[in-house]
Amino acid sequence: MTARATAPYGSWSSPISAADVARARLRLSYPTIHGDRVWWQETRPDKGGRTTIVRSGVDLLPAPWNARTRVHEYGGRSYIPLPDGDVVFANYEDQRLYRLTPGELPRPLTPEPAQPAGLRYADFALAPDAQHIWCVCEGHTTAGVRRAIVAVPVDGGAADNAGAIRELVSGADFYAFPTPSPEGGHLAWMQWSHPRMPWDGTEVRVAAFDETGALDRPRQVKGGLSESALAPTWLSESRMYVVSDWPGWWNLYELGLHGESPQALYPAEEEFAGALWQLGGRPYAVLDDGRVAVLHGQGDQRLGLYDPETAELVDFDLPYTDWKPQLSADGTSIVGIAGAPDIPWSVVVVDADSGEAKVLRSELDSPPEAAYLPLPRAQELEGPFGRPVHAYVYPPSNPAFQAPAGELPPYVVFVHGGPTDHGTSVLDLEIAYFTSRGIGVIDVNYGGSTGYGRAYRERLRRQWGIVDVEDSVAAAEALIRGGTADPGRLAIRGGSAGGWTTLCAVTQTDLFKAGTSYFGISDPQNWLKETHDFESTYLYGLIGPIPGFERTYEERSPVARASEVSCPVLLLQGLDDPIVSPPQSERFAEAMARKQTPYAYLTFEGESHGFRRADTVIACLEAELAFYGQTLGFEPKDVAPIDLTVGRPPAEEAGAPGPEAAASEQAETTA
Repeated sequence: MTARATAPYGSWSSPISAADVARARLRLSYPTIHGDRVWWQETRPDKGGRTTIVRSGVDLLPAPWNARTRVHEYGGRSYIPLPDGDVVFANYEDQRLYRLTPGELPRPLTPEPAQPAGLRYADFALAPDAQHIWCVCEGHTTAGVRRAIVAVPVDGGAADNAGAIRELVSGADFYAFPTPSPEGGHLAWMQWSHPRMPWDGTEVRVAAFDETGALDRPRQVKGGLSESALAPTWLSESRMYVVSDWPGWWNLYELGLHGESPQALYPAEEEFAGALWQLGGRPYAVLDDGRVAVLHGQGDQRLGLYDPETAELVDFDLPYTDWKPQLSADGTSIVGIAGAPDIPWSVVVVDADSGEAKVLRSELDSPPEAAYLPLPRAQELEGPFGRPVHAYVYPPSNPAFQAPAGELPPYVVFVHGGPTDHGTSVLDLEIAYFTSRGIGVIDVNYGGSTGYGRAYRERLRRQWGIVDVEDSVAAAEALIRGGTADPGRLAIRGGSAGGWTTLCAVTQTDLFKAGTSYFGISDPQNWLKETHDFESTYLYGLIGPIPGFERTYEERSPVARASEVSCPVLLLQGLDDPIVSPPQSERFAEAMARKQTPYAYLTFEGESHGFRRADTVIACLEAELAFYGQTLGFEPKDVAPIDLTVGRPPAEEAGAPGPEAAASEQAETTA
């Protein structure tokens, strides 16, 4: 056994490079199974973030085609297989639907919109006649955004004749889960309207088709103003399954169309679904024999099999600790995306009878040696007023190094986005990038996170910028009390809503010595004016409606409180971000300059919300590591220091390379 070298925390050498993390940003999503064929989406950072469609390991979509829908800007499932083996997909550049015959060039199915990328499609279902796709259509015009459920012919007739696209349902602000009944007599769907989000209050509706093919007398069968109902699946022409959180947890229900009371299949204080940020995924799947593959749990979710005959739910004995809410089933085969602390997210096929699992593809082909990977410790911490706070703690881990006796490690508080989302225990090479260098991480599922019931989720109602900050601070303070972290070397970082929490934290407390914001919100009142339609009233529930709560917005705004910032800040921003636009980061950088507080502001051409390109990921991680070294007092290996600007706003950094150039130089240094 080789003796460990002694070196300060943060200065350890690691075999996990920023380029390794970038390669691990390959994203697998939305698997579909029919017979012995499995399709999925695959987003590749080394190909500029392009998303392709893969069938049983074979890449179907040639470059430069990019299968990515922009509905709600967060997108979701961008393809649907047809019975003859063709695939229909949404193309990112123009947002039109195309039909792909493997080995041939895609041909358009929908017309070119008047406004570039102005007609967008998502959440596809094959109509019973197999001649149409029913999906959500989002139309952008100078007058605003309008959505409907539409029928698109798969023969291409709509490409030259917009009238060939038939509108089935309209009137609400948002739609999801268009689901035809087995014999085609009914359509079920989910809908909601501003100012609610899909985890606040939604309706599942059903309508029958009349003799003309129009939907007759739609009616609500589940959901309401304060009940989130989603994911309808038909059992027959008159019965269906639906997920609802009316008792406080997303559970699965059976209901009928003739006035029967909904029946909970397996009532439990567990979540059987998650927040609907993207369209097209289903958290459960019905097998041919009537058994139901379900995901359930608190925090991470397990895969189980529910038998309606015995009312028993039995979990599969598999090594996976969490699954994405994207299940598909055919026969006795179930396919999903699963992972664990030592297993990257993978496309996994499970045989419902034998319980055997087969991995078709992993986001990381060759994970680092296990000794370099930190094993998360799930903790329930005590927050303000005794409320529980959930978190995963990742101590530093490197078999080749140890710290000098008596030294405590620096820690970074990871704050997830959303804020209605959650951190997971599945292997994340980005976390290992830090922990293998001697920097601990605590990933906080603060109040407002999904996975712990509606009451936990609604802690943020009118309390955003307060509860999330308090819980993040409580997590850091728990590390200090436990003698785990150096109280003088704590940092906080997050993206999007996590960036907001980061900026709020460094302007409300002096606990942290560094803060990193990836495309974070800094000016909430202006963000409401600048952001996209899907979230344009989101803050009404998180802070308060406008007009009426202007003073509250001002009190919580990190930009307004920038004079109280307690530490240097690193700002990372995509210049093509339609969700959190560059002015959000620019305003905070300008405020930091006025306060004469050190900061760095890096921008990235061609990046939107959530960085997809390998060179961007590399530049950001190396800048972040260097930033922590400079602010927390250690010397990281193999990264160059970054320029911490003092007193100059971004537009006036005369004589210094621009942010894009700085990022490019860092990427070239890595290569």
